[in-house]
Amino acid sequence: MAEERITLAITGASGAQYGLRLLQCLVGSGVQVFCLVSRAAKVVINTETSLTLPEADQELQSFLQNFAAAKEGQLTVLSHEDWMSPVASGSGAPSKMVICPCSSGTLSAIACGASNNLIERAADVVLKERRQLILVHRESPLSEIHLENMLKLTRMGAVILPASPGFYHQPKSVEDMVDFMAARIMQTLDIKQELMPRWGESYIN
Repeated sequence: MAEERITLAITGASGAQYGLRLLQCLVGSGVQVFCLVSRAAKVVINTETSLTLPEADQELQSFLQNFAAAKEGQLTVLSHEDWMSPVASGSGAPSKMVICPCSSGTLSAIACGASNNLIERAADVVLKERRQLILVHRESPLSEIHLENMLKLTRMGAVILPASPGFYHQPKSVEDMVDFMAARIMQTLDIKQELMPRWGESYIN
């Protein structure tokens, strides 16, 4: 089983492809992943992709395990109210969490410590334990409320990493743009990735 553990939450913002690709990349890097998928995220995934996620938790576990090619025990899909899971407590939660994509509603709930569901609670745990929280927000334009929440969370130690793909690598497909964001998130997590070189670097074949 992988030594490094990361919590990945996918919420109902547009950009489900980012979260799904990141799941594949994390699993491919040998990381153990606790995955949370909100109800709204399931609707968005079914709308934005060719995937149709099952509703039942056990079926969703098998579906995402096959999708990400995860090894036995490497991926754990948690239900929205599994308060006994490791991510719900500072004594068991992973040291890193990514919410990708992060909806404005989730951003707001985390900023005020609502903890109404497991995604919000897991983020609250990461913040209170002074661990790494990355929020991949995807919304445009931004209101004053969004900006205030981002500033508040940044001051708490969270990283706001907007879903804003770059173009200096000359993407030729939507997949290239998704990979750009996945690579950027992996770099921020300090996990080796080979989706694309860092700025000023090139990979040696």
